[in-house]
Amino acid sequence: MNQLDVSKPRLLVFASGDATGGGSGFEHLVCNQQAGVLVAEIVGVVSNHEKGGIAQKAQRLKIPFFHLVAPYTAEKYQGLISQTGADFVALSGWLKLVVGLDPTRTFNIHPGPLPEFGGSGLYGHHVHEEVLTAFRRGEIRHSAVSMHFVTPEYDRGPVFFFFPVAIQEDDTPEILGARVNRYEHGWQSWVTNLVVNGLISWDGKGPVNIPFWYRSMVFCPLKVKIEREG
Repeated sequence: MNQLDVSKPRLLVFASGDATGGGSGFEHLVCNQQAGVLVAEIVGVVSNHEKGGIAQKAQRLKIPFFHLVAPYTAEKYQGLISQTGADFVALSGWLKLVVGLDPTRTFNIHPGPLPEFGGSGLYGHHVHEEVLTAFRRGEIRHSAVSMHFVTPEYDRGPVFFFFPVAIQEDDTPEILGARVNRYEHGWQSWVTNLVVNGLISWDGKGPVNIPFWYRSMVFCPLKVKIEREG
């Protein structure tokens, strides 16, 4: 670590992946950190698969890897924060419930509109299936990439980023999922940079704090706009 890295926020990434793959979001965070889009030090990545796709990517990208095993307790989560000295935690495809971490410094990216298409069991292709069902019933017009602060209940923390993603009539869950994933990769590092460098913040109780210019952007959630302008 060079001397300039000392002042950068320290970011720990959680990404489940699976036994053979996964972790594309984590990889994009690392690549965008190296490119200067994300001004932070990525101090490690955590997975619940000891030798899975995340571990393989971490080795190739030279990022410290940590294996977290069940039960997923507050003590274990807090131990990883102490071990790495992380200032912030980014969940990028982490499928386990997070407990014991500071909700004002822990945030998640979700491949669908929140809060309607979040909660226990709604991840990955399950989200896209539910979104398409609602679209064909005429209940919604688009999917979305959402980012939110993490509280002890799945996908219920305040949403601070909501980017609409178009749905086509002939979409399958796989096609829609691939489209949403491209937007996740395109936006995640940029928005993460805003959070870890203090431009987006939350005190754990009141409205999310955002820059003035952010309010006019298409990705600013309506609830956040109303709260900041009210």
